[in-house]
Amino acid sequence: MEHRKYFGTDGIRGCVGASLINPEFMLRLGWAAGKVLSGQQNGAKVLIGKDTRISGYMLESALEAGLSAAGMDIQLLGPMPTPAIAYLTRTFRAQAGIVISASHNPYQDNGIKIFSTQGTKIPSSVEQAIELALEKPMSTVDSSKLGKASRVHDAPGRYIEFCKSTVPNHLTLNGLKIVIDCAHGATYHIAPHVFRELGAKVTTYGVEPNGLNINQGCGSTQPETLKEKVISGGAHLGIAFDGDGDRLIMVDHKGDIIDGDELLFIMARNYKEKERLKGGVVGTIMSNLGLEEALQSLGIAFVRTPVGDRYVMEQLKASGWLLGGEPSGHIVHLGLTTTGDGIISALQILRIMLESEHNLHELKSDLKKIPQILINVPVKHPILLEKNTSIQSALAKIEKKLGHTGRVLLRASGTEPLIRVMLEGEDKEQIILLANELADVVGQQ
Repeated sequence: MEHRKYFGTDGIRGCVGASLINPEFMLRLGWAAGKVLSGQQNGAKVLIGKDTRISGYMLESALEAGLSAAGMDIQLLGPMPTPAIAYLTRTFRAQAGIVISASHNPYQDNGIKIFSTQGTKIPSSVEQAIELALEKPMSTVDSSKLGKASRVHDAPGRYIEFCKSTVPNHLTLNGLKIVIDCAHGATYHIAPHVFRELGAKVTTYGVEPNGLNINQGCGSTQPETLKEKVISGGAHLGIAFDGDGDRLIMVDHKGDIIDGDELLFIMARNYKEKERLKGGVVGTIMSNLGLEEALQSLGIAFVRTPVGDRYVMEQLKASGWLLGGEPSGHIVHLGLTTTGDGIISALQILRIMLESEHNLHELKSDLKKIPQILINVPVKHPILLEKNTSIQSALAKIEKKLGHTGRVLLRASGTEPLIRVMLEGEDKEQIILLANELADVVGQQ
């Protein structure tokens, strides 16, 4: 893959007001994207949706102006989950869908993701073409060819109906008590309706966005409050989404947190039983070794990719498979939709619960996860892990201590200034000590 100046593993992301996430760059990005995506055809249109960050208003306006200057029509969706924007891009037959979101990051960050007319992330070749266009001087089309902007008022309702259509018509959630945490993010006005309309008794949390509280003490990255509410409210389960709604973490009635590996196991086993699996399952280098072993015991092939839904998707398409995901709860099932979708993933788990007559705790109990610890180490500047002798020396010592009973993974985050230190092994106390040891070395660099 060619090196790109602006696009990372998940679009463009950074701190608001910095070199990329500012009105001036967004104006130029809108223009460059408009030039490339329109293909100079008349009537070309792009959808723009966003999460609930306060900076979304500013970035949306700048993108809109740039796209219009390039002659592209704009349809504004307002706050919508990332997978909803992918879905609506397909159904509107738009040339592209632009998402303004920094997913699970704090409100000070924001970013841009672009979906193709098929509802999938645009390919690297299109990202490169946009980067080339960004180097050119900006121009404005003739006034008669400027793009027009309009607002799509029924976007939430369209997506709610689509989500419900992914489970059988006869399925009802009557009698189920569910707690939903929307992370004060893009699902706040969508997810509660989906589950209530299907019959569940829903208690909500994280549904009062104010532009500054997205992912703050809530959501899929911090499910502790959800756990407390499930237990205190006597709920059957809890569902936590992230800020843009493309991933989820669940909590069972006993308060156990169910991550993406466990959700993937539950789905894969069910799809195999129903003869809907089509091949194997794609995970990442972060997927728990216990998941790989459990799937193998069921005769299900398992392949790992680098971290990032882009790589999971590429592998699924290359293999002709349908199901893949990450421990973070980003799960892709190409039989249902084109990108990771927290609401649709949750609905599949609920379908499996009801059809199998097993609760969530029972469904995940056949997966024996190997103890794993992940430490996120903040860094002030990029570190070349492979060339840092102190880190490599510490890593070699730890790998020697673990032997064949575990594994170590060190990687730079693609979305935040962090180095992720992950250890897996049979002795939990040992891996906690070793992980902290390695994290200390990384933190000193």
